[in-house]
Amino acid sequence: MFEERLENVLKEMKIRQMPQLVISDPMTIFYLTGTMIEAGERLAALILKEDKKHVAIINQLFPIQEAEIGMPIIKVDDTDEGKGMAILAEQLNQEQLIAVDKQWSAEFLLSLMKKVNKEVSQFVLSSDITDDVRAIKSEDEKQKMRDVSIDNDTAVGRLADLVPEKLTELAMTEKLIDIYKELGNSGVSFDPIVAYGANGADPHHMNDDSLVKVGDSIIIDIGGVKNGYCSDMTRTFFYKEVSEKNRDVYETVLEANKRAIAKVKPGVTFAEIDAAARDYITEKGYGEYFTHRTGHFIGMECHEAGDVSGANHKEVKVGNIFSIEPGIYIPGEVGVRIEDLVIATEDGCENLNHYPKELRVLG
Repeated sequence: MFEERLENVLKEMKIRQMPQLVISDPMTIFYLTGTMIEAGERLAALILKEDKKHVAIINQLFPIQEAEIGMPIIKVDDTDEGKGMAILAEQLNQEQLIAVDKQWSAEFLLSLMKKVNKEVSQFVLSSDITDDVRAIKSEDEKQKMRDVSIDNDTAVGRLADLVPEKLTELAMTEKLIDIYKELGNSGVSFDPIVAYGANGADPHHMNDDSLVKVGDSIIIDIGGVKNGYCSDMTRTFFYKEVSEKNRDVYETVLEANKRAIAKVKPGVTFAEIDAAARDYITEKGYGEYFTHRTGHFIGMECHEAGDVSGANHKEVKVGNIFSIEPGIYIPGEVGVRIEDLVIATEDGCENLNHYPKELRVLG
């Protein structure tokens, strides 16, 4: 598995004419080697080379063996990271492009730039190499995403069943931790959101001690982690009754969600999928209240590189997994969001979430 992933990265490097790539992102290192190194302020990086003479530069604090990551390791001293960067620089061909992957602290990058030959060395950000490889999920990854999403369907249902008990938003999320544990999830994939009434008009509301009131919308946006993969789903309910205006808001978001999902297939751009949802919400008169992109990529991390937005003109590829989550947020009044995860298939997509989306009044 890891050999195949590494080969896929090397193929992308060749296509993009990047002869060497420095990778420091812990999750990308884990994806390529199966070894997680949370290095923090210490040095840990892979250098991938087109000639396959890869090497890892790792602080000696981490007891990692070459057999674990499949390439030679050079250990550096904890008290002299400057020397470590000099060693890293020596492993690079300074007359070739030096591609750097993802977020790397200025402390490390600037230090490396000082160690190379400034007259010939050229750096370029090339996160899209590993991002694009990670964005095409294998069959094993797809199954893990199905499994964790099934659990999330169950978790949403169990939280919805608790609403009549009139728990605070915070108490609801505390219950969720126990639910995920019972389902065999190792934790949450992001800080869960339970938002009552006007609180739901903030898409990233921080849960508080609010109690649900008659007529409130109830946004439940949650995700767990199982076998290293993340789930993410949102459902919106109403408590005891729903006004005609709020019913219209809900039905508008639901139709936008369905239209965007129906648009998904290989060759369609993510901007076109975003437009399918956004244009309908605008047509219905709520355009100013749809304040975020339509979706994001997901996998080992809840938010991976790639999104469903008007700015993303890349085409959908088979194996992409991403969210479709249009919403309407009217300040001081109501919030509605409906989110599903989909896998792009040869002729459309597979929806990973099966919990019902039709309007439901609880209590």
